[in-house]
Amino acid sequence: METTNIPTPTRIVVHQKSKILEIEFDIGACFNLPFELLRVYSPSAEVRGHGPGQETLQVGKKEVTITNLEPVGMYAVKPFFSDGHDSGLFSWQYLLWMGENQEGLWEDYLERINTAGASREPNAPENIPFEQKKGGACASH
Repeated sequence: METTNIPTPTRIVVHQKSKILEIEFDIGACFNLPFELLRVYSPSAEVRGHGPGQETLQVGKKEVTITNLEPVGMYAVKPFFSDGHDSGLFSWQYLLWMGENQEGLWEDYLERINTAGASREPNAPENIPFEQKKGGACASH
């Protein structure tokens, strides 16, 4: 795979107090991605499923933090979230896409939460059915 045209980060800062991942790319783009946005759009199978229509709505993630951020080769990072989620590999290309589409992604997420009658708040009573459905590991792994 040709990787020479993929923008790469020149700086990544985890801001714990504001719950923001600041990422600057070699093309001059700089984004402040909220931890919650990263968590609910994790590229993991747990969140995205194994195909279109298999996504799992992430609820109660308003207070989620990143407890650790590990590099994966020269192409991605793996965040460890405070809710135990750690299976998403965020490639540079995916992080750039998230930054460029942050506003639309956030609006879409809020609309899906509202439509489902769920909440961004952790431990909200309306989230209990969603948390129970989540269950555990992916059946095929």
